Amino acid sequence: MIYTVTLNPSLDYIVDVDDFKPGVTNRTAREAVCAGGKGINVSVVLKNLGFESTALGFIGGFTGQEIKRLLEAQGVCSEFIQVAHGSSRINVKVRSGEESEINGRGPAVDREDIDRLYQKLDRLRDGDTLVLAGSIPPTVPQSMYKDIMMFLAGRNLRIAVDATKDLLLQTLPCHPFIIKPNRSELEEMFGVPVPGKREAVYYAKELQQKGAANVIVSMAGDGAVFAAEDGHVYETGAPEGRAVNSVGAGDSMVAGFLAGYMASGSYGEAFKMAVCTGSASAFSEQLATGEEVEAILKKFHFS
Repeated sequence: MIYTVTLNPSLDYIVDVDDFKPGVTNRTAREAVCAGGKGINVSVVLKNLGFESTALGFIGGFTGQEIKRLLEAQGVCSEFIQVAHGSSRINVKVRSGEESEINGRGPAVDREDIDRLYQKLDRLRDGDTLVLAGSIPPTVPQSMYKDIMMFLAGRNLRIAVDATKDLLLQTLPCHPFIIKPNRSELEEMFGVPVPGKREAVYYAKELQQKGAANVIVSMAGDGAVFAAEDGHVYETGAPEGRAVNSVGAGDSMVAGFLAGYMASGSYGEAFKMAVCTGSASAFSEQLATGEEVEAILKKFHFS
């Protein structure tokens, strides 16, 4: 079974505004509302690729109920914990030439809520997959991902971690199965520029030395690199296409890697699936569908 954890889900309000001007009333040209959060995005893309998962995390208020409803409408199973205080955040994404975001804070999560999450995680058994992805609410311990992995230590699980700097680095001694920093996150972790694939491979191997089994570094239009647990290193350019949406592309890579690995058992095929799935989301207004991924797979070759 696959479980995803999104500790601070959101209701994403995405608007396109032609020629946005600050300080005056602007009208939307297009708008959409969807359930957001990195783990949620992984669950949605896995569903689109034919893999079932259960989305876990904390929700609050009417926005939390809408997040749950939207996932149910897409056929994604969720077992969110309803917290007593506050509402799930609304993230506003404004696209007008460039993309700007205003992200909410999220509800208050107390110790009892955290204990209820651990009760759900205690169901994981050997062979299961767990995805820990995204930001952590201010009221939750900032060591939460490491704490979860330590709680589950000794079980034969595949754990994917997709988080920024300290949240990710703290988990490395617990040996996550796959991590996926992007280039800017890699630069932040090591405090150095990462201008090309050679440097990205070097620092991916450094993360392996710190404990990660497999490391993908996404590099937007420059493609991606992958340092695999078996010692192989893969590099590729990006598939051809016009990027129209940055939301969820990295999460889609995580979903694609897991789907590819579970289907084939091959790290090379998993990496190819990751790159094509991430690109399919970047080329679409919504998260990648199975058909969109398949279309890219048919014409994409490692370069």
